[in-house]
Amino acid sequence: MELNIDSAVSQLTTIGDWLRWTTSRFYEGEIALGHGSDSYWDEAVFLVLQALHLPPESDGRLLEAKLTMPERYRVAEWIQRRVVNREPLAYITQTAWQQGVEFYVDQRVLIPRSPIGNLLAEGFENWMSAEPSRILDMCTGSGCLAILSAMAYPQSHVDAVDISADALTLASFNIGKHGLEDRVRLVQSDGLAQIPEGLQYDLIVCNPPYVDAGEMANLPPEFRFEPALALESGDDGLDFVRNFLSQVHHYMSDTGILVLEVGYSWRALEEACPGFNFTWLEVEGGAVGMTLINKADALEISGIIGAAKQASEETESE
Repeated sequence: MELNIDSAVSQLTTIGDWLRWTTSRFYEGEIALGHGSDSYWDEAVFLVLQALHLPPESDGRLLEAKLTMPERYRVAEWIQRRVVNREPLAYITQTAWQQGVEFYVDQRVLIPRSPIGNLLAEGFENWMSAEPSRILDMCTGSGCLAILSAMAYPQSHVDAVDISADALTLASFNIGKHGLEDRVRLVQSDGLAQIPEGLQYDLIVCNPPYVDAGEMANLPPEFRFEPALALESGDDGLDFVRNFLSQVHHYMSDTGILVLEVGYSWRALEEACPGFNFTWLEVEGGAVGMTLINKADALEISGIIGAAKQASEETESE
């Protein structure tokens, strides 16, 4: 798809003009959403106003405000990147919001959108006997869930873990931006490998890679800008999750809970753990694949996964 940028710049003068034109181009280009906005109009509002250094909730009277020529070219450039290149808006603006909190993002990390953020805002009082003092955010990426956890539980200390050094560098910036250096510690680790034995957590949140091979092959272009390391996880989407669930009970306090996101791989997880009754959480917006696991459940799941692995190895050796 091509855009006639020079024509748009010469004819579109007001913010309202640009919002209408941008929305039309989104429909024409059939861009994919899913990184924050849930409508083309909202996406257009965020793009145009951020390009003009204006907040999304700006006064409606600004719709008639005229743009300077440099401003028009800046908006047009961002539209080009969004519609023609199919670049996610958050990477263009280098800004993402979750639960009203601003985060810096770029292509080193996933764009924050995990429903775990919603759950942290609601709280886990129904599942925890006391507020957590030690929290683990596994696969932290931008650090958003670690930061939201620290904000939700002001007396807690959080370990934010990721295998990617690039992601941890970006997370460090966000942690500093929100003044949480004393309470959020960054750890580079492949899963739980570098977490000291004996260290236990009252709350573990985990948004791991869980996209299966079929879904990866059919991802819209926008999602291919994100790091594959943070998305793909084998044929059934459970390569990381299996290994994690086989060990995580060792790192849970007696009253600790794990909140795990597996998205559309939830069916594969149930098939991988026959006989276990997962607790699937309802989240505002209809997100699927959010499960809550206590220590006893984690121990049982570990046994199921271990038995299945052993059976598979015995079959292969025959």
